[in-house]
Amino acid sequence: MTYDSPGGNSGKMRGYLVHPAGAGPFPAVLVVHENRGLNPHIEDVARRAALDGFIALAPDALYPLGGYPGNDDDGKVMQKKLDRGKISVDMLNGAKWLKGHSLSNGKLAATGFCFGGGVINYLAVKMGSDLSAGAPYYGKVAKTEDVPNIKAAMQVHFAEDDKRINKGRDGYAAALKANNVTHEIHTYPGTRHGFHNNSTKRYNEEQAKLAWSRTMAWFKKHTA
Repeated sequence: MTYDSPGGNSGKMRGYLVHPAGAGPFPAVLVVHENRGLNPHIEDVARRAALDGFIALAPDALYPLGGYPGNDDDGKVMQKKLDRGKISVDMLNGAKWLKGHSLSNGKLAATGFCFGGGVINYLAVKMGSDLSAGAPYYGKVAKTEDVPNIKAAMQVHFAEDDKRINKGRDGYAAALKANNVTHEIHTYPGTRHGFHNNSTKRYNEEQAKLAWSRTMAWFKKHTA
């Protein structure tokens, strides 16, 4: 499907929408990809959310350039050509579109990975109480001064071996606590950045399944 995206990279966006059978309404989940566009793996993650009872939208940041090119390497090159801030706006517009969908119950959660994890923290800051729950995976954390704007229940996932991202972990945890944000912080032993992605060599099946089960339980709790 497509949606209008004022202020984004082209003014229009396309995403992969999937929902459970039935008339709904369903709680909604935005699924934000890594730094390579909407690949088959992220489409599969959206389907997993639908199997758990959510209407899910996975936007493709590469749509303004023709969409995901069919392989991750070219996708990475393409995504670097786009304005990163405008990508975030494209995802914000997708979140708003999904929240207002006729099959949505008006409760929105969001999860994302790597680049997408950073987007989820951005959405939590920008959307305030319009976002019910967030689950960023190994993404850039929100700035400490922006954390007071977060009203969503945050479940934040980190890999054990991820020095760049983990530099922000303790400060983010402290800021969430200081601002009374409902949150959980999980760091997964024996994992590297990207451990949830089962299409790469970094995939850790045991820890990925644990993280996803926690995410689905968290979203169900906070979007009921």
